[in-house]
Amino acid sequence: MDPARPAASRLGVWRGRIAGLDEELDGLRARRTVDLGGATVLPGFVDAHSHLAWTGMAAGLVDLSGLRTRDAVLDAVRRAADAVPGDGWVDLAGYDQRPLGAHLTRDDLEAAAPGRRLYVRHTSGHACLVSDAVLATVTDDEFAAHAPGVVRDAGGRPTGLLEEGAMAIARARRLPYTLDEIVAAVETAGRECLAQGITTVAEAGIVTDLAGSSPVELAAYQVAREQGRLPVRVQTMVPAAMLRPSGAADEDGIARAVDLGLRTGLGDDRLSIGALKLWLDGGMMARTAALTSPYLTSDGSDGGSGQLAFGDDELAALILDAHRAGWQLAIHAIGDAAVDQAIAVVTAAQAAHPRPGARHRVEHCGLVRPEQLPRLAAAGLTAVVQPTFLHAFGDDYSTIMGPARSGWMYRGRSFLDHGVRVAGSSDRPVADGAPLRAIQFMVDRTSSGGAPVGPDEAVTVDEALAAYTTGSAYACRVDDVAGSLAAGKQADLVVLGADPRAVEPSAIAAVPVVATILGGEVVHGAI
Repeated sequence: MDPARPAASRLGVWRGRIAGLDEELDGLRARRTVDLGGATVLPGFVDAHSHLAWTGMAAGLVDLSGLRTRDAVLDAVRRAADAVPGDGWVDLAGYDQRPLGAHLTRDDLEAAAPGRRLYVRHTSGHACLVSDAVLATVTDDEFAAHAPGVVRDAGGRPTGLLEEGAMAIARARRLPYTLDEIVAAVETAGRECLAQGITTVAEAGIVTDLAGSSPVELAAYQVAREQGRLPVRVQTMVPAAMLRPSGAADEDGIARAVDLGLRTGLGDDRLSIGALKLWLDGGMMARTAALTSPYLTSDGSDGGSGQLAFGDDELAALILDAHRAGWQLAIHAIGDAAVDQAIAVVTAAQAAHPRPGARHRVEHCGLVRPEQLPRLAAAGLTAVVQPTFLHAFGDDYSTIMGPARSGWMYRGRSFLDHGVRVAGSSDRPVADGAPLRAIQFMVDRTSSGGAPVGPDEAVTVDEALAAYTTGSAYACRVDDVAGSLAAGKQADLVVLGADPRAVEPSAIAAVPVVATILGGEVVHGAI
């Protein structure tokens, strides 16, 4: 993935770094020589947006994601409740209302598991469902404080569905997890990443209402590292909600800060502070991503247009303070209305305080109108995309967007043609985290149901590989040490059983990951 050296046949490693390639190794002796017999070696994949703790926690919960009927889901709820003794919490994950035709309600849960405290996580991470026993502890003031995320029926009674910020109601009662639980979850998810050839992960939001699991979650990552249980390199994104007035001198330009003035860049090559994370809207699965035109529905009713988390003025002030203080910004914007906001506030912040090397990012960039493309490029924003969303959910997303907009989703070709940098990521556990699966979709743009999804947005295999190596390394500000194989860079490698450029596009996802190497050490598989 280095344009100066597109391919090599020999690679030397010394003290965790690449010592050189091909002729750069002439005259050097090796303690150990490994002949891979013609296997393909790439830089270790960089997942620019993932959720390790959430993934590891979900792995231990009852999973509803494969269930397609209301009866099947409620039967799983009943069995899960029976397995938890006493009045303990009953946790389930992978809930998705779409195959069920409509959301379940508190009454459905009560019938399945009377009197139990149920916390059912939506597969998107942007909603949850809770039972009567949980709702009974919530005051009217709490419900009012979290409107409109508290979904109510026609009579004004909460249904048990909590969206976006309203999820804090449930989380305040269920969490936090202990540091030991989080360490175990991170280790589990990290080993899953290694099995997929991923060596660096951006943890996309700790200590948050949506994805956080503890108010001291970063401490768990430190403990994991100290105990040798942090399998991959990790950047942790800090939520913008943690910024508060700093009291610093005006000339420092740090009006708001995390305590001690922490910001992007602190740490080392194993664990560091990455971008500041902001959520401007919700998600397409939960129908909360903010759109300029409504979602389409099968019966022709108004599907709504989602919701924005910030007013324009409030967001502009927050972005300006964070930008001026030296943060890299990772701005969650899925719907085109949220993308409009992201472009506007970053453009204004750069005009007020130019920072050419800020590398601000738009997380997801899920629906982008044609006229937004040159504006994204002019703002210097990187699109951090999750192509596997369209493989897994493309049929549904195409339906709710309609023919006029379905080609605008999670673009590839148009971003590159307009000069917008593209970084690949997974958003695991929302979708399959395997980079090779995502790379295949970027090339063939075919959903799991076999339907084309924005076929004009297809890219080449080389361009798709770049998204998960050089592009994602750039987005994570580690392109000086990762993303390509060159002397002096980290010896993070993935050994593949076939060259993704040499197989049929439909076979890329099935290319075996033979081994993953981190800092010159084999950490998955064997060579």
